[in-house]
Amino acid sequence: MTDPEEIKRLIRENPWATLVSHTDDGLVASHYPVLLDEAADGIVLVGHFGLVDAREHGLGEHEILVIIQGAHGYVSSSWYDEGDIVPTWNHLTAHLYGMPQILTDEENYATLSRLTEHFEGGMPGGHSLAEDEEGTRRLARGTRGYRLEVTRFDARAKLSQNKSEPVQERIVEGLDASYPDLAAQMRRSREARKD
Repeated sequence: MTDPEEIKRLIRENPWATLVSHTDDGLVASHYPVLLDEAADGIVLVGHFGLVDAREHGLGEHEILVIIQGAHGYVSSSWYDEGDIVPTWNHLTAHLYGMPQILTDEENYATLSRLTEHFEGGMPGGHSLAEDEEGTRRLARGTRGYRLEVTRFDARAKLSQNKSEPVQERIVEGLDASYPDLAAQMRRSREARKD
């Protein structure tokens, strides 16, 4: 995947990220939600770490890797043509690299508010941090916000593109039962290739 717009779509649909840093003590990984800074040029993420994780990562001291994992699932060789017996795993994955910029306390609170509004927005009776600004600002001090301009990325959409159209159709039909999101991504990819 080379189109930044496709990478953005993947992030929007899969905001739960794995964040990896190479520190003096070795590799460190954490898991947090991320959002796109939609007003920025390029691919720019905003998010937060708990203070302990931020210290362990040396946040802001070096480049980090953010892994976005989209739909994925097992592809049975029983869906292939006879004689083709090696199964596989289809997936959409992006590895995003950049140097995080530490946010001010006010910017961090705005990011936490945005994250909350993003995920609470679709919930019946969803809440906002503004409902208890004093209390939520106090809790926000236990986090460290960041903004990450992606300087390079490596993204893959492994969707059985190497198989014939009839085999791809059988794979999509097979995936519908156990991995419907992956089946939908394969359909979308196949339609895009036809255009």
